[in-house]
Amino acid sequence: MKRACLCLMFAVANLAGAQALQDPTRPPASLMAGQGTGGQEAAAPVNRAPQLQSVLVSRQPGGRHVAVIDGETLRVGDSYKGARVARIGQDEVELVRGRTRQVLKLNTAAPAHAGGIERLKNE
Repeated sequence: MKRACLCLMFAVANLAGAQALQDPTRPPASLMAGQGTGGQEAAAPVNRAPQLQSVLVSRQPGGRHVAVIDGETLRVGDSYKGARVARIGQDEVELVRGRTRQVLKLNTAAPAHAGGIERLKNE
């Protein structure tokens, strides 16, 4: 009986460990492949500008700077679709392709107080 319980526990543990982990910074599939309708596969957008989705900048001097562009995690010096990541700032990333520079900015469509916390000014 003990052996049967042990075997069952190992089998359940193996099944739980077999689940694939998903990248929490990866955008939903509907954004990656375009909007699908009725379960049909949508064609990928043609010549769509890269979208900066997230920037993580360490507060410590010389700390890590990471950006997520179209679901791909990048650091300074990495290559993204033929362009080199030249700089990562608090809310922007600079890509260099030959002599062409492109600055991607985080989406600032939401107002600053949209998160529910607003700093009041003392007048």
